[in-house]
Amino acid sequence: MTTNVFGAVHLGYVVIESNRFTDWRRFGADAIGMHHDSVSRDLMRFRLDDQECRFLLRRGPAEDVVAAGWHIDDHATFEHIEARLRAHGVPSSVGSVEEAQLRGVERLLRFPGPKGITQEIYTTPVQATEPLHMLASGWVTGDSGIGHLAITTAKPAQLRGYFATVFDARLTDYIDETISGVKLKIRFLRVNQRHHSIAVAAVRGLPLDPVRTRVQHLNIEAASLDDVARSYQRVHELGFEMALTVGRHTNDKELSYYARTPSGFEWEVGWNPVLVDESTWQPSTHQGISEWGHTPVGQTILDKLDQFRVGALSLARREETVPALSGAGIPDD
Repeated sequence: MTTNVFGAVHLGYVVIESNRFTDWRRFGADAIGMHHDSVSRDLMRFRLDDQECRFLLRRGPAEDVVAAGWHIDDHATFEHIEARLRAHGVPSSVGSVEEAQLRGVERLLRFPGPKGITQEIYTTPVQATEPLHMLASGWVTGDSGIGHLAITTAKPAQLRGYFATVFDARLTDYIDETISGVKLKIRFLRVNQRHHSIAVAAVRGLPLDPVRTRVQHLNIEAASLDDVARSYQRVHELGFEMALTVGRHTNDKELSYYARTPSGFEWEVGWNPVLVDESTWQPSTHQGISEWGHTPVGQTILDKLDQFRVGALSLARREETVPALSGAGIPDD
């Protein structure tokens, strides 16, 4: 019998590599409002809740997300995913005790993921002993995980195939959107009740990737609308760049804004997205990303030209897809 792991997988932490530690501390703690812990000169962490680590920053040149950690409910499911990797001939490695401690987890396993984002799974999160000290009143985590990652790609079928193979991810819905004359199709994938833990965006008809970083944005969910509004104000007051103003999405109904991180990718702070009812949900296509708002801030013609330049350069760059786990992909157009 094939074991389906859907519902037992939750986005648990994200690893970011950056040399801009001072800016990241101000951005994460003072603007967004998370709890900050300085581990060493080359390591720091942010917390959202009682788990010891939700974001691990390590010093390095990537200025990007380099790993995603997935909380697996139990050892049996963990071992089933590990067996899947072996069955597909994909190498995995056990994280060291030190690496697990930095992430605040036990039983850490890592393996290759699309676009060079290492995927990590773990079983038992370590509960922090130090009380939270943060500007936000709280963040929504739990069974839904900490939020989502949005990835742009020239090979959307392979990315969808990867997450379906590894985590039994399900298609929630699509969005069709045209931005600056470029037609995008965005696929939203869920691994639990959260509307999506992975969003996969691709340019229709062109095998290019218009974003420099491995992720276009990451998302966390605020506990209250006031938390969204206050962090939005702090982002402005502290001089960080706003990417998109406050708005509400068409598909998951989340009210949110997007700030630009010190590493260049975007950070979405949202509130009150819908939860998926598995007994009734059917995938559908929405026209446009937002019902209202989410207006680009400060974008010039030079910014648009630079985005086209990045996209053109991507044509000559081989995108990592982990073919052994992507199969033939899942066509959906």
